[in-house]
Amino acid sequence: MELFCGIDWAEGHHDVALVDQDGSLVAKRRIETGANGFADLLALITEQPGEPSSVPVAIETDKNLIVVALQAAGHDVYALNPKAVARYRERHGQAGGKSDPGDAVVLANILRTDRHNHRPMPDLSEKALAVRALARQHQEAIWARQLTVNRLRSVLLEFFPAALAAFPVLTHKAALEVLAAVPSPAAGLKLTHKRLVVLLRRSGRGDRPGLADAVLSRFREPALRQPPLVEEALGHAVVGLVGVIKSMEGAIADLGAAMTSAFEEHELSTIISAVPGLGPVLGARVLAEIGDDPDRFASAACVRAFAGTAPITRASGRSKSVRMRYVRNRRLADACHWWAFAAISRSAGSRAHYDSRRAAGDTHNAALRHLANKLLGRLWWCLVHNVGWDERQAWPRATAHTIEAAA
Repeated sequence: MELFCGIDWAEGHHDVALVDQDGSLVAKRRIETGANGFADLLALITEQPGEPSSVPVAIETDKNLIVVALQAAGHDVYALNPKAVARYRERHGQAGGKSDPGDAVVLANILRTDRHNHRPMPDLSEKALAVRALARQHQEAIWARQLTVNRLRSVLLEFFPAALAAFPVLTHKAALEVLAAVPSPAAGLKLTHKRLVVLLRRSGRGDRPGLADAVLSRFREPALRQPPLVEEALGHAVVGLVGVIKSMEGAIADLGAAMTSAFEEHELSTIISAVPGLGPVLGARVLAEIGDDPDRFASAACVRAFAGTAPITRASGRSKSVRMRYVRNRRLADACHWWAFAAISRSAGSRAHYDSRRAAGDTHNAALRHLANKLLGRLWWCLVHNVGWDERQAWPRATAHTIEAAA
């Protein structure tokens, strides 16, 4: 008897359902989220006829610990999009009813009827999983820092716009060092040239000709002011936000170093690092999202669709349009965008392709997306065949003279 398993996961418990090939509910159970709950799940599957590890499992996440345990036990795990699951639920009822045990049955039935339309989670090596964990956390830390920087910018606009005029880029060390010591307009008016030079030197900027004078002139320009007590209160907020940003900078640096080390230890890093535009950061992000499962993508078109660099066609009646693909791996799409941007200054073939797309009428971002589509397909070929990047094979239409001149 062929069985299919659906798991509706939650923070405190998981609801499990087993259905057979006819859609009949064979078993259901609510389990704990820890090791005891997983043992109960395996026992529930083992009680049924057939090979336990051959039972595929559908779940609406790819990050839960139960997913890791199921893959380690030999199960094919299908991480399904919750929006897609909602559409499946509506196939058999439009009243809007919903329950956790019912969702587990829906997930199991999705595999029963449409397993061929979904892909199981890839079988990634431990090294690839480590790269993915570090690359994603590194990117999350950068995004979190930017949110904090935006908060700091908003606070400064509220009472101290002269600081933004003096330091437009708030992530620079000089900006953070000066704002920590001069968090308000009143403190800016009291700041001396000597003290400012000390702060700039502490940040590594030194006393470049005219730098200190330019900052002081910004701080001393006539400006609208908040009441003194309000300025003092907002100054405390500035000091706190600057401290948070500094701590984040340290965490980002540590994560970046660990990510680079893990990336360099992976066997595929040699191939990826040789690609123009892919350094240790972007290379690690690309490897993190593509993975090292050789059977994950059947063709270059599959990995392009996964990254969202391949366009999608919408046709209905006489209407037909080719648009950007919005459903994609956004982390990989972001990495590919910056990869293409870096490649146009490091690869003659990439530059020629970008220029040709611009000449054809593409916008900057559209041309970069088209270039990323080409680069990603060529990288997939290198990874599948375990060969290094060759600029002449990657861009056969570019002349050897052009490539050699750029080298």
